[in-house]
Parts: sequence; C-alpha cells; structure tokens
Amino acid sequence: MLNFSKSVTMKEQTHPHLGWPVEFPIPTMDHYSSNFTNCSISDFKRTVYPIAYLLIFSLGLVGNLISLFFFTSSSFRRKASFSPVNILMLNLLLSDLMMVCSLPFRAAYYLMDYWAFGDITCRIMSYVFYINMYGSIYFLAVLSMVRFVAIVKPFTYVRLQNSRRAWVLCIIIWLIVSVASIPLLKAGTYVESNQTKCLDLRPSQVGTIIMLNRGVLFLGFVMPFVVISVCYIFAAFYLLKLRKTRQNQRSQFNHKKSCSLVIIVLLIFLACFMPYHVVRTLFLEAEMDIHNNGYVESCHYIESVRKAAVITHCLASGNSCLDPLLFFFIGENFISFWRQHTPRRQSCITDQNVKVLEKINNNDLDRRFRLV
Repeated sequence: MLNFSKSVTMKEQTHPHLGWPVEFPIPTMDHYSSNFTNCSISDFKRTVYPIAYLLIFSLGLVGNLISLFFFTSSSFRRKASFSPVNILMLNLLLSDLMMVCSLPFRAAYYLMDYWAFGDITCRIMSYVFYINMYGSIYFLAVLSMVRFVAIVKPFTYVRLQNSRRAWVLCIIIWLIVSVASIPLLKAGTYVESNQTKCLDLRPSQVGTIIMLNRGVLFLGFVMPFVVISVCYIFAAFYLLKLRKTRQNQRSQFNHKKSCSLVIIVLLIFLACFMPYHVVRTLFLEAEMDIHNNGYVESCHYIESVRKAAVITHCLASGNSCLDPLLFFFIGENFISFWRQHTPRRQSCITDQNVKVLEKINNNDLDRRFRLV
C-alpha cells in the first residue's frame, strides 16, 4: 500500500508526521515513514511484509475459493437453500477474496520499494483493506448475534430465517463501509526522489486523522467486540444452565454448534483485530508526541512501537485466512454436503459381508442385554 524511500528531506526529518498515510479513516501503521536517522525500520518492513502478505495470499485464496466453490455448487444451493447464516458467510468470504487479491500488489511494492501499478490501483489498495476489515468485523458481529438468538430464543430464530432480510442486511453493511471508505480514493501516487510512491497524508490532515481514529475505534471495533463478548457470555451461561436439565442429544448438539461459532468469532477478534486497534492507537499517540516534543523517548521504544504496528497489521490482514474456518466447520449443511461429495476409500465389502457383519452386531447386542 504505502511505503517510503530511503531518502528523506530535512523537513520530513524535523516533522515525522509527514510520513502518515491516508487510510480509512486513520493511517495504516505499516506505511508510516520511519526513515529517520536513528529510528528507521525500513529493512524490517521490507522483510516482514512481503513474506506475510504472500503467505496470507496463498492460504486465503485457497480457503476462500474452496468455500466459494461449495456456495456456487447447484447441489449445495438446493440443500442449504441459502440460510441467513450462509448468506452472511458468503458475503464474508467475498470480502476476504477482495482483500487477498490485493496482497500481491502490496508485497511487490515493498520488494521493489516503489509503486509500479498506476494511480488508480494505488487508490484502491487502502480502500479494499478497510472495506475488508470493517466489513468482516460487522459480518462477524451479526453472525454472533444470529447464533446467540438460535441458542437462547430458538423459536424466534426460526421466525427470523428469512433470506431476503439477510441479503438486505448485507447490502446495508456493504454500503456503510464502502461510503465510509470513500476518502481513501482521493489520495493517489506521488513522486519522491524520482520514485513513484503511494498515498501520503498531508500535514494539514494530521489533527483530523487523530480525531477520526477515536470514532472508528469505537464504532468499528469496541462496539462490535462488546456485542460479540456479550453474546458469548450469555450463550455460555445458557448452555451451562441447560446441562442441569435433560435435553435430547440433537438439541444439545445444535446449541454447542451455535456456541462454537460465537467462540471462533471471538477468537478471530482477539487474534486479528484487537492487537491491531490497540497498537494502532498507541502508535498514533507516540507519533503525535514525536511531532510535538521531538524524540524524547529512546529509539528503542519508537522502533518497538513501529515494529509492533507492522506485525499487528499483518495479523489484521490474516483474518482473511481464518474466516473460511467458520464456513468449513460451522456453516449450515456444509459437513453433510462434504461427506456426500468427498470421494471415499474403495470398499471391498460385499453384500454377503454386510450380512455377516450385521449378524455379528446383533449377536453382540444380545450378549450385552443379557449382561444388563
């Protein structure tokens, strides 16, 4: 997305905030220009980002394409009939596919240390990243709410099984994140030291970016995280309560399945999104302090914050690899569809062998009943 060349003007050295990129609606930390005399992490970024992006691209592309294959299979459409849960998961994997397809451009950018893909592509990179991240956050939050209702209010859940409403909700989410990300399309490429660079933030925008970060932190992360956490806590208490009452195995299985989805969503938040948002906030505060007071802290601290920003940005991008797990293990009707269409080992059991096995099983059951 964004990178900065090794050559930095004296003005940039006295005003570190000049390196902040244009992102939705706050700068992405991996693109901050840390090319100052003593606190540069340029080599660290050029090493970590290409490896991380290409790994996420490989795993995410395979996982999401396999998921998309099952969704587009006509037999799966007939069997699953696109329930609200599967509709949400479909939109989630489409968002992830957009994200993983942008990663090779980012990896090439850091490897070459200049932008070679044109102005329009530069504008799209940050736009796609934040659409994916915050779109995924809201899709995951809604999934948790739907499964929570399935556990606590099963009859209400049955009444809510409306595919049209699910599609409308997904369209609303897409519109919100797409419109909110429009400012990213305003910043294109620029030339620095005879090299084409991508998406810088102008000094006049710094104050606005800090303010927007607080709003996005609450609306884009804290609020959905609270919703998912509450769903998990209440679902866990409800399942513990059910253990004290006798229920059939089918009902217990459905409740555990719904609770598993909430747990996986919560783990994705804890692993991918929480570190990114926490470190991003610390990063912005540190860079603002540098802008106001200079390098009061040691370079060790500044480098640590910037390296943490790089790592957590990779973790946030990695959600594209983890989201397909929801479909593979929790998606409605997926397991039965997989068993039905996955080639099994050739069996040498004949009809005569089947009859013998049935006879053995019946005799074994008779012996067990005699022992009781």
